[in-house]
Amino acid sequence: MSLSPGKLQHMKALSNDKGVIAAAAMDQRGSLKKSIAAAKGIPQDQVPNSMMEEFKVIVSRVLTPHASAILLDPEFGLPAAAARSKNAGLLLAYEETGYDFSKPGRLPDLLPHVSAKRIKDMGGDAVKILLYYTPADDADINDVKHAFVERVGAECEANDIPFFLEFIVYDHKGGDEKGIEFAKLKPALVTGAMAEFSKDQYKVDVLKVEVPINPVFVEGSSVCKGPFAYTRAEALDLFRSAAAVATKPFIYLSAGVANHVFIENLTLAAESGTDYSGVLCGRATWQDGIKIYGEKGAAALEAWLNTEGLKNIEAVNTAIASAKPWYGKAGITA
Repeated sequence: MSLSPGKLQHMKALSNDKGVIAAAAMDQRGSLKKSIAAAKGIPQDQVPNSMMEEFKVIVSRVLTPHASAILLDPEFGLPAAAARSKNAGLLLAYEETGYDFSKPGRLPDLLPHVSAKRIKDMGGDAVKILLYYTPADDADINDVKHAFVERVGAECEANDIPFFLEFIVYDHKGGDEKGIEFAKLKPALVTGAMAEFSKDQYKVDVLKVEVPINPVFVEGSSVCKGPFAYTRAEALDLFRSAAAVATKPFIYLSAGVANHVFIENLTLAAESGTDYSGVLCGRATWQDGIKIYGEKGAAALEAWLNTEGLKNIEAVNTAIASAKPWYGKAGITA
């Protein structure tokens, strides 16, 4: 892997002084609107854009002094981008929120008024795409997704801006993705996806990936309270196996879990010795503030973030002490 001078400059803007990406994430749209509506006790269609923007601005203003970058969306997140700390780089989402329910395969789509060029013009340091993906799905469905990623990769290369690909694995047969049976399938799915999108044809610069296990089913983990799908030693080997197939830098996403669960994931990653290059951590940092915002308003949210939110992000920053600089896998020197 090699980076153009332009991409290299943007990657530096997204990283801390150790070459690690310690980024916050606040690009949620549909799920955030639904959560704010529930917290306020109002219909989802009565959550105004101004409320979405306000929530994101507060999160960005409070958390970015403690992050190397923040991921936002062009729909509601541009005021938050302007409010971020000067030390923090900016990633912007390019995909539509959610996926197409009218067809099988959780097919993605792009925001119609956005392009890689426009993201760069907005001040973005990277383009982020979220893709629901499983190697076990029908070949025709995955071929559509492969072509989709190739197009975005080519567009990012043409505009000299880094491409961050986030993929979420799922059960294409519709099983319980929080259950033990999917936990047993997950390592092979995550590893297969990491191997696929490490291929040069996609022009991905950073893979944003789930951990390859579910810590709730790791024997002896701090969050395992029932049956287990893997022993701790097996879980550590699964971390190593997934990391071994990635020829591009990769970072871990929090996947909406609670902060203590994400910290357990990072503890396992550190123990396994994987060469991950940081995190893009969203709801594990700020999701408990939604209820505060809904019930007590903006000032209460800001106060909560300045106490509990900062504790959460500092816990993550401490947990990624073992992360390796991304430039190792990018094929450049420090």
